Amino acid sequence: MSWVNLLGLVFVLGTICGIKLMSSPVTAVKGNLLGSVSMAGAIILTLLAEGIVSIPLLWVAIAMGTLFGYYVAVKVAMIQMPQMVALLNGFGGGSSAIVSLLALLGIFGDISMAGRLTSELGLVIGSITLSGSLIAAAKLHGKMNQRPIVFKGQSTWNNLTLLAIGILFMSLLVIPSDGITQGAFWILALSLAYGVLFTIRVGGADMPITISLLNSFSGIAASISGFAVRNPLLVAIGAIVGASGLILTRLMCKAMNRSLSQVLAGRTVLMSKKPDPGVTSIDEDHVSRRKRTADGEDRDDFVCRIRNAKSVIVIPGYGMALAQAQHEVKKLADILEGMNKEVKFAIHPVAGRMPGHMNVLLAEADVPYDELYEMDDINDEFKDTDVVIVVGANDVINPAANTAEGTPIYGMPILRAYEAKHVVIFNLDTKPGYAGVDNPLYSMDNTTVVLGDAAETVLQVASALQDTAS
Repeated sequence: MSWVNLLGLVFVLGTICGIKLMSSPVTAVKGNLLGSVSMAGAIILTLLAEGIVSIPLLWVAIAMGTLFGYYVAVKVAMIQMPQMVALLNGFGGGSSAIVSLLALLGIFGDISMAGRLTSELGLVIGSITLSGSLIAAAKLHGKMNQRPIVFKGQSTWNNLTLLAIGILFMSLLVIPSDGITQGAFWILALSLAYGVLFTIRVGGADMPITISLLNSFSGIAASISGFAVRNPLLVAIGAIVGASGLILTRLMCKAMNRSLSQVLAGRTVLMSKKPDPGVTSIDEDHVSRRKRTADGEDRDDFVCRIRNAKSVIVIPGYGMALAQAQHEVKKLADILEGMNKEVKFAIHPVAGRMPGHMNVLLAEADVPYDELYEMDDINDEFKDTDVVIVVGANDVINPAANTAEGTPIYGMPILRAYEAKHVVIFNLDTKPGYAGVDNPLYSMDNTTVVLGDAAETVLQVASALQDTAS
């Protein structure tokens, strides 16, 4: 085994170990560092092995990328992390598409039939990843409508686009090399279009699945482009990223009770035209009668419930991220623990806009890892819990998921907050979540709704509890 292959194996193993370490919040930082070092080593090894280490332009590009990455890492706020992940997925797919396109155009010399096949695959998957990730980032950043965008005949257009890509794909395998240029650019254009058509019909409820799927696509595209340029190290590391992304996608699909085919077809966001009789709409009069503000006599009612509770479960959601209320939530949890209450955090797998979004935000606020519980581990405890405090969550606690057939969340496993003795919801308003389904939990007799900016209302309640405790 040559020194190149040996070092390449070391960097591949380092990447695998880094991903393994990132599976736990306790070791995630070390895993991220190990993965970064392994990736940097793989880049330098490739430059040395290919004899291109002395090309100044490459080092200029590496320096620019390093500076840009550092700037983004420092400047991007935690609330912007989902769109940042989507953007990085797009960069990975775009780079693979460029490499594959150049291989098809003969920049790296004549390629065999197998090389042409892998180049076309890399171009298709990389282009879909690029355009799809850019749309996802735009949706998450509020530059596009974050609700599903579905136009008349969209499924037909999706199918026709895929069919056209397939026909071009097969034709490029048999035409002479000197006639491949125009077909390659047509594949590029159609693949970019399909990425847009696929992603615009995805709403917030399915965005975590979409991000993890695009992450997998970026790895698969890199691996395939590695075949095109005959680089085993790129093939191996790309395959690792692709496989880990697929595993994560599978976990997200399970958490949403989706199939991967449904996500790929965009069928998860389509709602029935007629409301299902199982959906209990919000009784606004009832909510207004039970609505609590953060001051006045009504506040004393639910604050008293929290003060007298022995067990409390906190459920964070995307609204907490928008309000940047994680530090106020941590302060509230500290006050409750200081009053000798059992406090746990219930984390739904798809809460937020990317896998692990809530874990990242709570870790930023120094919430202990052992207080974070996954849905399957804590759902049975709600029925014995005195108070559940919901901060900016909606779809992941919506009981309509059990009954509302034909809606995006139907069949989705939820956190069973409604089983608790009392539920206090800190939300900006009572509007439906990204799935667009009314939440009947707001109208239940065991629910108190506290409307307003979560960072402010949670802090006011925390202060009230602190005053009564002192």
